[in-house]
Amino acid sequence: MLLSYYKMYTYAIINIPEDIMEKLVAYCGIACADCDAYKATQNNDQALREKVAAEWTEGFKFNFTPDMINCTSCTGNGVKIGHCTQCEVRSCATAKGVIHCGVCGEFKGCKTINDFIAQVPEDKKNEFLGNLGQK
Repeated sequence: MLLSYYKMYTYAIINIPEDIMEKLVAYCGIACADCDAYKATQNNDQALREKVAAEWTEGFKFNFTPDMINCTSCTGNGVKIGHCTQCEVRSCATAKGVIHCGVCGEFKGCKTINDFIAQVPEDKKNEFLGNLGQK
């Protein structure tokens, strides 16, 4: 029941209250409350958008601009980072109707999520897996 309410709630709104935001987890395990793109959007923080754009441009070798740094979470309605429309993890989870990959019965053997987790820096892997209930 709680998961149904959580899913309904995250799909129904864009500006998520802080007590709920702390529990919001993207399909892949990113904690939205820890994501600077999400924070910049929620707080309309242009300086943070500029910082994220610079960091992501260097880290991902793609020219991010500050106007690209807007996200209300990949799990709900609203603006998303451009990649979200092409994200295989998001596409799979939405097709299966799960709130995140950790609740999917195919998690352990899923190439899509496991390939993604393999790309996560080592110091963040346990956090992502913990967010997905798979630690």
